[in-house]
Amino acid sequence: MELWVLFGTFALLLAIGTPVAFCLGVASFATVLYLELPPVVVFQRLNSGVSVFALMAIPFFIFAGELMVRGDIARRLIAVAGAAVGHLRGGLGQVNIASSVLFGGISGSAAADASAIGGLMIPQMKERGYDVDYGVNVTVVSSIIALMIPPSHNMIIYSISAGGRISIADLFTAGILPGLLLALSLSVAAWFVAKRRSYPTEPFPGWSMLGRLFINATPGLLLIAIIFGGVRSGVFTASESSCIAAVYALLVTVIGYRTMRWGEFVGAVKAAVRTTAMVLLVIGCAAAFGWLLAFLKVPAAMIDVMQSVSDNPIVVLLLINVILLILGTFMDMSPLIVITTPIFLPVAAAFGVDPVHFGVILILNLGIGLCTPPVGAVLFVGCAVGKISVWQAVRTIWPFYGAAFATLMLVTYVPALSLWLPALFR
Repeated sequence: MELWVLFGTFALLLAIGTPVAFCLGVASFATVLYLELPPVVVFQRLNSGVSVFALMAIPFFIFAGELMVRGDIARRLIAVAGAAVGHLRGGLGQVNIASSVLFGGISGSAAADASAIGGLMIPQMKERGYDVDYGVNVTVVSSIIALMIPPSHNMIIYSISAGGRISIADLFTAGILPGLLLALSLSVAAWFVAKRRSYPTEPFPGWSMLGRLFINATPGLLLIAIIFGGVRSGVFTASESSCIAAVYALLVTVIGYRTMRWGEFVGAVKAAVRTTAMVLLVIGCAAAFGWLLAFLKVPAAMIDVMQSVSDNPIVVLLLINVILLILGTFMDMSPLIVITTPIFLPVAAAFGVDPVHFGVILILNLGIGLCTPPVGAVLFVGCAVGKISVWQAVRTIWPFYGAAFATLMLVTYVPALSLWLPALFR
């Protein structure tokens, strides 16, 4: 009965449009009252959920990303990507994907990627004869590349949700090859769609121009090397690297490029504070919800259910992926990481799946959920930027969904894609 109270309250509040953080918090509070436990337990769990030192990295990474978005970094990265891949079929679509790889290594946020890259690329694509739905679809699905490569703050949330036992450096490293594989698969899908619709290519500007654009964008690109190199080498922790990233982003945009004005700086601070507050509130409430799941022995029950269905790891991983894909259609990513990690990580571990490998599967799977209706946050951002309805985008987004799902299956069943690079750095 306790689980009916927990999940029933949560589902009811979610159905009537209550923000997900309050759904989690109120459901936890109602269940604690039903169990006749002290109500203060909920607040203790919420407080302990956000009182984790590693979470300090999240606000600083978010702030660094906001500074980069507002400091003209995105335009310079798009210029480099345009010179490098614009001559391929459907050139601006390929530029969009390459820009997501470069910018994702700076922002670590799919929504920021869709907003920044989409805001610059979609109007250009419209002007040059591309259909708006194509521009929105490429922008939306390619933005989840940012979740896979450093400095993805969702990797940090996963590590904490797993009890802090999983190395953030290993997770950062593990996501690189899957992220690049996702970019490649989306490029193939974009090429086929562009070929079918007879979209144009862009002229290659020459190696000298590409070199100049690359040098112009180098200060921004160096941030990727600073974050990954510092964390991976052990020079500083993920939390320390986030502070360095924020200071470096401020120096580049204020002193290096001289593109950051006082108004943009204030806007970046406000946006970072607002995003951080939302993320931490969700994490805190989800921590209380997750504690109740553990208290009610849901993970152990889930292992028994999975083992009763099949003892084949291939089947179990497919079931987990299907469940996560369904959950991702109506819940945001951060609370799902906190809720589902304590449930499915023990199941995956029981079937011999490495925790780092499972983390990459989880992040990619839930990233796809950000692009799917009815609650796909990144899908909404892309449609708002492109000024089209969600239905217009979803009607033609299927080739890109297919590319992302194919990548998910490869990452799920070829562990070396996630584990080879971390092993190389040990």
